[in-house]
Amino acid sequence: MDPAGGCPHADNARLLAGGAVTPVVLPGEVEGMAVLGHDALREFLAHPDVAKDARHFTALAEGRIPEGWPLRTFATVPGMTTADGADHRRLRTLVSSAFSARRVEQLRPRVEAVTAGLLDGLAGAAEAGDGVADLRRHYALPLPLGVICELLGVDPAHQDRLHHLSGLVVATDTEPARAVAANRELVELLASVVTAKAAAPGDDLTSALIAAHGEDGDRLSGPELIGTLLLVIVAGHETTLNLITNAVRALCAHRDQLALVVEGRATWADVVEETLRWDSPVSYFPFRYPTRDLTVDGTLVPKGTPVLAGYSAAGRDTKAHGPDADRFDITRTTRAKHLSLGHGPHYCLGAPLARLEATTALEALFTRFPDLDQAVPEADLTRHAGFVGNSVRTLPVRLVR
Repeated sequence: MDPAGGCPHADNARLLAGGAVTPVVLPGEVEGMAVLGHDALREFLAHPDVAKDARHFTALAEGRIPEGWPLRTFATVPGMTTADGADHRRLRTLVSSAFSARRVEQLRPRVEAVTAGLLDGLAGAAEAGDGVADLRRHYALPLPLGVICELLGVDPAHQDRLHHLSGLVVATDTEPARAVAANRELVELLASVVTAKAAAPGDDLTSALIAAHGEDGDRLSGPELIGTLLLVIVAGHETTLNLITNAVRALCAHRDQLALVVEGRATWADVVEETLRWDSPVSYFPFRYPTRDLTVDGTLVPKGTPVLAGYSAAGRDTKAHGPDADRFDITRTTRAKHLSLGHGPHYCLGAPLARLEATTALEALFTRFPDLDQAVPEADLTRHAGFVGNSVRTLPVRLVR
């Protein structure tokens, strides 16, 4: 795996041609595997003998993974993404009420209001930039980051730093010393949020999690609380940021598909689902570990191996989506089969919120700026750092032709 990342689709196609499961070399020469095929990944994500708890990670348990390993946080952060069974259900239950379909629908007016304000800011940035503005910075980022921080009760003053630190944490090319420092600062910042909320609770998710911890000391430990906040903040904005960015890029490159929505022959929800399939916001997500030697699609995955979930590859698997799987088509009948939000017990808890934010953002953007287009060719865009997230670092757009 290239720690610097890049566009994954050519490599995915090459790997899929050799099979649905493949050995990979992770940063630091750590041996792992990736599950790439749609059917194989669906089976693997829900398999009862596949765990998320890092105590099943053989190389980590044997002390062969250094402290500054760039993927260590994914394996060791306490919380839902590293818990199994009853522990996972306990942590998920504490957070799930904030992301239910009913609760998310109640957030719609707030999401729409934030979106309207950001469109004004995007227009202002374009005026100051000779008609060109970075859509990722001025629109795709502040919407999900602002909403998730508001949901958690995090002071807006912390938002820029939280995004910067979370970017270092999820990148796979962060130098070891910098990775350790970023993790430490992120934990310290979140601890300060918890301290402030413990002293002055509010009507927010952080206060609710603290209260749950206080009522029953063994329900949510201090590290679990910090880990849960880290997960909700990082996953709650990085993935939706990539989703909105990738959807805009796809529509700019496929004006015929945009026309289908404008003419009422398709919906913005169709755009979101096809983007999730065609250009998943997460390419390879770490980690899962077989608790015994496991055969997946005819390939042995040894016990204790760190396994990447290859969402971007599964989204373009021709066996699941047909011979034209690499074509962006919002009328595609197989798109509902995509796995980009996960599958099984660890299915993305924030899926309803991500869908609401993305559909709202896209509809508002192209309603106000129907002629919006990329200001630079796709080939000139700098890709996301690392092989976990899948997007570009900036997206310069011209709002009017």
